[in-house]
Amino acid sequence: MSTEHTATAPRSASPAPSVHSTAPDAAAGPVRFDTKIAVLLRDDLATWQRLNVTAFLVSGLGAQLPEVIGEPYEDADGTAYLPMFRQPVLVFEGSGQVLKDAHAKALARALPRAVFTAELFTTGNDRDNRAAVRAVTTQELDLVGLAVYGPRNGVDKVLKGARMHP
Repeated sequence: MSTEHTATAPRSASPAPSVHSTAPDAAAGPVRFDTKIAVLLRDDLATWQRLNVTAFLVSGLGAQLPEVIGEPYEDADGTAYLPMFRQPVLVFEGSGQVLKDAHAKALARALPRAVFTAELFTTGNDRDNRAAVRAVTTQELDLVGLAVYGPRNGVDKVLKGARMHP
């Protein structure tokens, strides 16, 4: 019988976060997450746009999925810092068609997601951002970015055809 214990949480609408370690002492060994946080960017964006879109997209995941947020940070002097994601965020890029296909797959799998459309580059606040997205049908969204969270294999299937951001 194994002496390794894993905690289980009640099932919710979002994937249950779980972490597996390949070493007996989880604090000392590599950590492998059963879930994945990924951002897919359209490959024709300027550098500033890529950074801006990524920041906006992941903020949506953190706001709606508290299980993706780790514990607050503190330095050796005791200065406190805000918590961040508990796991890496992987950034990918692809053509507009790859982005559109990934969006459709994320919807079909009902994975938690955030979108950023080209129109949002012309707005300056959350109210106008939401209105710009609401004004366009799902099929007609001019997507420049998508964030998705879920089981590793499900997110991998959503991102099929995308490549890691350089």
